Amino acid sequence: MVGKRRRLKRIMKDGKTVIVPIDHGVSKPVEGIQKIDTILEAIDGLADAAVLHKGIVKNSGYVEGMQMGLILHLSGSTHYRANEKVVVCSVEKAIELGADAVSIHVNIGSETEGEQLRDFGVISEICDSYGMPLLAMIYPRGNGVEVNTESVKHAVRLGYELGADVVKTAYTGSTESFAKVLEYTSIPVVVAGGSKKSEVELIREVRNAMLAGAAGVAIGRNVFQSANPALIVKALKRVIHNGMSAGEAMEVLYERNLVADRG
Repeated sequence: MVGKRRRLKRIMKDGKTVIVPIDHGVSKPVEGIQKIDTILEAIDGLADAAVLHKGIVKNSGYVEGMQMGLILHLSGSTHYRANEKVVVCSVEKAIELGADAVSIHVNIGSETEGEQLRDFGVISEICDSYGMPLLAMIYPRGNGVEVNTESVKHAVRLGYELGADVVKTAYTGSTESFAKVLEYTSIPVVVAGGSKKSEVELIREVRNAMLAGAAGVAIGRNVFQSANPALIVKALKRVIHNGMSAGEAMEVLYERNLVADRG
């Protein structure tokens, strides 16, 4: 699939990637997404790709000319029924809007797991037909479902078995445990940023995930809710693309303090 490989190279450089999802507005109008074009401009040329919903792409004044890759998100749910993801966009619409890849969200263990798996399977086949890369965001989520090494391992394996090209999932908390997860797939796995956390905690967590064999990150809130999204992405790039330690990567964050001091 030459077309799929070519498109994947736009969002994965040397097999590694820094993806910034800004698809949160469908779930809830969280802080930081009021002016998405401002965020996109700040991280363009630094991040490898952004994840957006179709309405943002259609109404953006920036997306058309941006350098980084565009991943169009096909799933959605509101925070009132957060685990019940449904398909809200087609692969064909993503192609029409110029996407380099598409993404879907699957919550294993949710009440609508069956429907989500069915949609995943169908979309993966459509993506293969068009040569469109598929990022599957798969998490263990539902009543009584725990996020641990075994459940994340299952999520990653599910993405591999049903035809995803890249899987995004939760980090399991340690290099050793995440390395065990990655034994069950041969496709790239990127880690989610999760809830807002300190910059130090975020960079250390990403560094440990990379040591385990992760292919990068798909981090949203910890970028677009940052006081300086560009510097966070620069630090992530240092870890992911340059193989720097957490300490070396975090040196870029000092730029913010230097600018403040000079002001």
